[in-house]
Amino acid sequence: MERVKAVFNWSGGKDSAHALLRALKSGRYEIVALLTTVNRDTRRSTMHGIPLPLLQAQAASIGIPLHAVDLAPAGTMEDYGAAMARTAERFKRQGVRCFIFGDIFLHDVRTYRERQLAPLGIEVAEPLWGRSSEAVMREFLGTGLKTVVVTAQADLFGPETIGRRIDRAFLDSLPAGTDPNGENGEYHTFCFDGPIFRRPVPFRLGDPFSRSYDVRLDDGSTRTYTYWFARLEA
Repeated sequence: MERVKAVFNWSGGKDSAHALLRALKSGRYEIVALLTTVNRDTRRSTMHGIPLPLLQAQAASIGIPLHAVDLAPAGTMEDYGAAMARTAERFKRQGVRCFIFGDIFLHDVRTYRERQLAPLGIEVAEPLWGRSSEAVMREFLGTGLKTVVVTAQADLFGPETIGRRIDRAFLDSLPAGTDPNGENGEYHTFCFDGPIFRRPVPFRLGDPFSRSYDVRLDDGSTRTYTYWFARLEA
C-alpha cells in the first residue's frame, strides 16, 4: 500500500501524542513534519505554553522534523488562518496530501480545518475522532505515553494541579463535568516519554503562575479566563 504524504499537527500534549501513535501504527502515512504554532514574542506554543526548545527536543526524540509557524501575540483568527494557509500551500508543493490532527469531538474545530484545507486538496485525518472521551482516555492509559499537566483553568483547578501525571488518580480527582481528556480546554499537557519517543525528553516544570485572557464571545460580549501555567523549561 502506498503511504500518503502527511503533516502531523503537533501540540506537544497527550492527545497529539496519542493521535500520532495511532497514525504511525496504521502504516497509512509518510509523516514528513510535525507542525506547531508558537507565539512570536514568548517563543512558546500558543495553547500549551511549551517552549520551542522542548518542542524541538520532542521532535528530535520522535525522529520527525519540527516546522514551527510564528504567530503574533495579539493576532486574530484571520491572522492564524492566513498563516496556516500559507504553510499548507508550501507543504502541498512538496507533495503533502493530508494534515493529521488530534481532535476527539469538537465538530466546529474539525469543520474549520476542513474548510481551510479542502480548497488546497488536502485531506483532514483525525485518528481519535468519533469515539467517546472515556474510551479515548482508557486507551491512552494503556499506551505507555507519559504526560504531565502544564496548563489548567483556574476556576476548576488549583496551582497544585500543574505537574501532575495523567493517570487513574488524576482522572478520579477531576471536578464534575470536566471532560476526561480536557477536550474543552480544561487542561493541557506535555508528553515527554512513551512508544513514539526514542528517549525521554528532559524538562523542568518551575513554579506555577497564573495568566488571564479576555475572550470575545459569539454574542459580542467579553469573558475573562484565567489559567495556571507551568514555567516549563528544557
